[in-house]
Amino acid sequence: MELHLMHFLIVCPLVFLAGFVDAVAGGGGLISLPAYMIAGLPVHFAIGTNKLSSGMGTTLATARFAKNGYIAWKNALLCIVTALIGSSLGAKLALQLDDYYFKRLILVILPCTALYLTFGKPFVGEKESFPVRKMILFSALIAFIIGIYDGFYGPGTGTFLLLLLTGIAHMGLKEANGITKAINLTTNLTALAVYLMNGKVIFLLGLIAGIFSIAGNYLGTRCFDKGGAKFVKPLMMVVLVIFFVKTLSEILGA
Repeated sequence: MELHLMHFLIVCPLVFLAGFVDAVAGGGGLISLPAYMIAGLPVHFAIGTNKLSSGMGTTLATARFAKNGYIAWKNALLCIVTALIGSSLGAKLALQLDDYYFKRLILVILPCTALYLTFGKPFVGEKESFPVRKMILFSALIAFIIGIYDGFYGPGTGTFLLLLLTGIAHMGLKEANGITKAINLTTNLTALAVYLMNGKVIFLLGLIAGIFSIAGNYLGTRCFDKGGAKFVKPLMMVVLVIFFVKTLSEILGA
């Protein structure tokens, strides 16, 4: 695919914003993937290239968590395996779906995402812990299911993982945070590998956007604490509305 300056002018600022939002409140993928599609990339190239740029940020975040000892690797191991399998399946399924159908599916996903952003409640408390074996089995199943979602589409993966690991697997918030990073990195890199093998990644755009993502993430961590930016949800909604209108106009004009 031929790149133009306009691709960079649209994608890089929005991916920077996505990194900033991710550091402040999470959910940056809800901005970064639409950025590529608003710029006019075909669906599969948008997802594959987004995996490259977002994977750069996820790798650094996971490395930081691991260095600080926040990832319980013994409990994370089975989750990583099932996440790898799920993400590979999801990415392969996405590649089988034509742009025509993918865009129509997106018109269903976007309103659901907007409803989640509007009415979804953040994690509010820890539940009584399960026995370790039961917790690991539930976590592995969650990693597999969310792995399929991340390989297929992806935005919101980290948030969904954290909510499900704490709410369904009854994992402590601190441990869930670390394991979420490990699972998210696994699903991201696995899906990226599938898209790479199928020639659906634009390296130059993805690498430059990845640098912008890291810069946005860095600035976000310096400027706000996790609850300090009330503008984040409205900002996400604006991007989602633009994305929805653009996708709808493309379908109607097809």
